[in-house]
Amino acid sequence: MLGIGDKFPEFKLKATVSTDTKKAFAEITDQDYPGKWKIYFFWPKDFTFVCPTEIAGFARFHREFIDRDAVVLGGSTDSEFVHLAWRRQDEELKEIPFPMLSDIKRELCEELGILDGKEGVAQRATFIVDPGHIIRFVYVSDLSVGRNIEEVLRVLDALQTDELCPCNWQKGQATLVA
Repeated sequence: MLGIGDKFPEFKLKATVSTDTKKAFAEITDQDYPGKWKIYFFWPKDFTFVCPTEIAGFARFHREFIDRDAVVLGGSTDSEFVHLAWRRQDEELKEIPFPMLSDIKRELCEELGILDGKEGVAQRATFIVDPGHIIRFVYVSDLSVGRNIEEVLRVLDALQTDELCPCNWQKGQATLVA
């Protein structure tokens, strides 16, 4: 698995960006959103149980990420058409404000090292990537356990201080002096 200090891979993927048929799809690349921090999060499968709770959770905190000069990009190994069908069917997903990447060929998940060998789907993984495309945080949990979006925000805040941050540090608290 790619880790801290590694460059996030180059990619070009189709994404679902709307439930409006005329504007539903876009092509997203690793070069989009220049100068921004990027939060990439992957889920195993559309039309499941834990995944929509996380997607809706990221949507609820979307403004918080924007305020931190970060963009959120979610994805799975499902097609853009499956993403669209899911968004149209699930009330919590209809208005999500970020792209749903389709890694149907599984190339990005393989390159990241998060393709689950047993299930053949993306693991439940989160990457915080700095504006220089360097991975600064990786968070992977069991397929059955949802992630903590507030923890992703806390770590983003800590990384953006460019300081030493103690255990359980929160935005606004003092950092450590070496």
